[in-house]
Amino acid sequence: MVTGLHMAAAAVFGVWLFAAASAQVKTDSGFVRGVSANGLVMYKGIPFAAPPVGDLRWRPPQPVKPWAGVLAADKFAPASIQSGVSMPGEPPPPVSEDCLYLNVWTPAKPAAKPLPVMVWIYGGGFTSGTAAMPLYSGDRMAHQGVVCVTFGYRVGPLGFLVHPELTKESADHTSGNYGFMDQVAALRWVQRNIAAFGGDPARVTLAGQSAGATSVSVLMCSPLAKGLFHQAIEQSGGMFEPVQLAPRVLLKNAEVEGESYAKSLGVHSIAELRAIPAKDLLKGEWENVSHVVIEPYLLPESPYNAFISNRQNSVPVLIGSNADEYRAMNAHPELIVAATFKADLEKSWGPLPSQLTRAYPYHNDVEARRARLALERDLRFGWDMWALARLASSLGRQPVYYYHFTHEPPFPKNSVKAGWGASHYAELWYMFDHLDQENWKWSPSDRTLAREMSSYWVNFIKFGDPNGAGLPHWPAYTPAQPRQLYLDSKIHAGQVANLDTLGVVDAVYSQVRGSAFGSRPPR
Repeated sequence: MVTGLHMAAAAVFGVWLFAAASAQVKTDSGFVRGVSANGLVMYKGIPFAAPPVGDLRWRPPQPVKPWAGVLAADKFAPASIQSGVSMPGEPPPPVSEDCLYLNVWTPAKPAAKPLPVMVWIYGGGFTSGTAAMPLYSGDRMAHQGVVCVTFGYRVGPLGFLVHPELTKESADHTSGNYGFMDQVAALRWVQRNIAAFGGDPARVTLAGQSAGATSVSVLMCSPLAKGLFHQAIEQSGGMFEPVQLAPRVLLKNAEVEGESYAKSLGVHSIAELRAIPAKDLLKGEWENVSHVVIEPYLLPESPYNAFISNRQNSVPVLIGSNADEYRAMNAHPELIVAATFKADLEKSWGPLPSQLTRAYPYHNDVEARRARLALERDLRFGWDMWALARLASSLGRQPVYYYHFTHEPPFPKNSVKAGWGASHYAELWYMFDHLDQENWKWSPSDRTLAREMSSYWVNFIKFGDPNGAGLPHWPAYTPAQPRQLYLDSKIHAGQVANLDTLGVVDAVYSQVRGSAFGSRPPR
């Protein structure tokens, strides 16, 4: 006997099978037509929320207005209004306030069953970034049986402004984090529509690098994102430091920053701010308001507190950072000298505890450069990833796979990337298997590493475990066996890198926090 459940399942599978084999797909807002090429279908510029313009500026994303006919999804949409680029050396993207669009890569040939999905969040420090960067193209992963999604979200003051007037007008008594609300809206779109593109809404991996990875850690701790993804990948980004070191992330403090920003533009109300052309918002004190805020709607507590209280969205995680993270963010390391080391450091960080600076000793200019790069690596990226590995593994319910990327790509000597080493961004060419996007002197070991890393990532997306045939074994990180996979020409597992200096950072943070790392709050 055919039950209603069987008929419904057959209907869903039939729609999925048709969609996967066709460049035309029906979404919940209308039909879209992608572009078929090289065994894939690519859909670019699909709206997932209404344009956040006019009165919708600084409001949660609203539903898309359905369209008639077939939307040609054949070109990328502009990125959010921004200044500069997210990666040195990249051309600036076209920008617009109308930026809430997504892109899908899917195999043209239908598979036997719906495919796992990766949703990628770009980095850029919440001030820049674009889903159209060629490096983020999902083509190579789609060829390995993964449906890939990238999307735009609001950055800078458009994405993160906090202001008391905005808080007052909000039904949720909050403001800020609009960029994260965009990310949630994109994930909800995926849940409603990805089956039509051949994807499985019950197997979604949320992934990101830098600010994209910080976004993943935020959404792991947001009640709004619960159930919208089932695995997480965080590459060189997190938000687990003590809030005491960054009081600006608290709503009331961020509101003061927002008022100061408005005054720096010569206006005194949200109505006046909404009337300013979007490009003119990148004036005055705009960088001061382009950051995460802990507020009652999307992020009601810090990610650290969410984890130690076991209120996070508990999913398997693949995480890690790179050996030379800060080199890509310092264009002139030769300017780091012993004579002005402490003064230069205080310009960036303010006064730091003496036990922290003593952990990075130096006696000459060469040692000073090495010390500064190591300190910035640990404070900005390394400690956060180590913290997440410990927090997620201590709960014991979901596996944690932790890496340390140490391979040096052949960055050309005459390029902005010269001398970067295993820097911030460096792993992206390998995990996306996009070496051929650059005409660099790739070696056989580069190509082997790209093949192995992309296989690890795809395996994790498919199975929640990166291991597979022909790959060096990647042990899960556990409190009893805190192992890390070193990604280089020779892949191997070992102890966590830089533990001596990370331990000093950890001790300082525990002192600031007033409790040992991971200690549960009183109930």
